[in-house]
Order: sequence, then structure tokens, then C-alpha cells
Amino acid sequence: MKCEAARDNIVLMGYGELPDELAGGLEEHLTGCEDCRRELNALRAMEEYLVLAPVLEPSPNLLTQSRMRLDEALDSIPPHGFLTRLRVNFFSWVGHVQSAPALATLLLGVGFLSGNFTYRYQVAHAPKPKGTLTINHPADGVIANVTGIVQTPNSELVQVNYNRIVPETAEGSLDEPRIRELLMLGMNPAATSGVRVNSASLLSGECKQGHDCSVQADGTGIRGKLMVALRYDNDPGVRLTALEGLQRYVGQDRRVRDAVLEALMHDSDAEVRTAAIGLLEPVQSDSSVRQVLRTVSTQDENQYIRTASYQALQGAGDIQ
Repeated sequence: MKCEAARDNIVLMGYGELPDELAGGLEEHLTGCEDCRRELNALRAMEEYLVLAPVLEPSPNLLTQSRMRLDEALDSIPPHGFLTRLRVNFFSWVGHVQSAPALATLLLGVGFLSGNFTYRYQVAHAPKPKGTLTINHPADGVIANVTGIVQTPNSELVQVNYNRIVPETAEGSLDEPRIRELLMLGMNPAATSGVRVNSASLLSGECKQGHDCSVQADGTGIRGKLMVALRYDNDPGVRLTALEGLQRYVGQDRRVRDAVLEALMHDSDAEVRTAAIGLLEPVQSDSSVRQVLRTVSTQDENQYIRTASYQALQGAGDIQ
């Protein structure tokens, strides 16, 4: 409350005409305004002085003249415009609302519910957009999987996120690391049998020609990939090709020798087992190799494999 309005309310309070809804605001203003408190004290002092002074009754003529002059003054005031009346009525309404918190809460709730209902009505009756399909970064390829689905609230608009498998081609020399990496990926079980055979053939050729066919400590590399294929690939053609690539390293790499011995004992294909016997010829003097050949020559169910193992043992005896 401003000082001007407070002084008007002080006068009304002095005459006992101050509305109850304005009394609280006036008291709060007087607490922090020294000038208005002096104005109130002056009014009270004047009232006390007037109480002590004798009251004189005005004459009938004075009252009549005063009323006539008041009527003339009121008639001379121009009528208020529409905006003035609207402003007065608005502030009067705000004053009533401030004095009635329950009414203010009710009006706020009604306004919120009305706005929410209007929004839902507009969304429900809004024209539906035409069926359009927008694809960000379109590319040729097979859809691999859907990663997420998001629907716009209160609409039929849906956003679908997905991944594509885009085919690519790499061309280069067998000595290039990227080509070798792709060929090793081509030997994974997920690849087709034809791709695995071709990859194994190319990598085995690199090993047979003495190119880089090293194996890392963790078993990776071309040689490690060929040993994994020899042990676990389902295609006997891939296993046979892997044997050919490992032939050069049977004598110098113990891990390769163990993989070949394991193929001799447990491989399901007789041709692969026969090729394994042939690869072991340079190392038949090794005790572990002789032990495996002796076991196979006496206990294997396949007569041809038993005979081939026996002949290899005889050859080893001649070497010794």
C-alpha cells in the first residue's frame, strides 16, 4: 500500500468508515512508515482536541446552503468514462478476492481445469497430419535392429530409431593389414561356408609363401586364426585348408603341433585326420607325436587311420 492510499484510509478510519478488508493492509503499512504514523497521530490529536471543544449546532439556513452547493458541485463533475469505471470495478473485485482466499483458490482451480479442457479439446479435434515418412541419413542396406521407439503425446506421430547394415567393399593387397583383418573376420562362424573357405585359403597361402603369419600372445593373428578354425570350424574344407597353412610351423611352434595332434585324434573327417598324419611326418621323432600315433594305430575305430598311423610310426623308426 502506498502512502497516498494509506492517508485516505487513515481519514476513513478516523470517521469509522474504513472497510475491514483494508484495515489489515493499513496496519501493515503503518508499521513500516513513519510519515503515515505521524499523520495518524495528528488525526487522533485533532479528534481529542475536538472532543474538548464545545459542539455548535449549525443553523438550518447553513445546512440548506451547504447541501445546495454540494449538489451543484456534484452536477458539475463530468461522468466517468468506460475505462475509468472498468478500472474501478477491477480493483474493487481484486480487493474482494484478496479478502477471500478460498474464492481465489476456487477461481484458480477453475481456470486451470478450463485451460486443460480447452487444450485437450483442441488436440482431439485438430486435423491429423498426412501420413509422411521422414528418414534421416537414408542409405541402402538391410535393417539390422530397432534401437528405440518414441511416440509424440496425444498424437499418432511415432519416431523409430534403427540401425542399418550397409554393404561396403574393400580392395587391396593381401599384405595390407585391413585386408588381412577382413579375411580373418571372414573366418568367423557367422560367415557363410563359402566365405570361410575362401578366407582360409587366402590366409593359408600367405603362410605357405612365408609371408607374415605370426601369432600374438593372446592367440590372435593369422596363425592363431587358422588354429581356431582347425579345432572348431564345422566345415571340413575349412579345417583341411587351415592344416595346409599350418604345415610350415609344425616343427617350430608347439601350439601348432598340439592343434594338429588334436585334429588327428578327434576330428570327425577322415581326410582331415589323414592330412594331419602327413603334417606330423617331419616331427615323428617327438615323443608326444609318437605316443599319439601309437594310440591311434592301436585303438582308433577307423582301420584306414590305424594303418596310416602305424606306417608313420614305422617311418619314424627308420629315421631313428
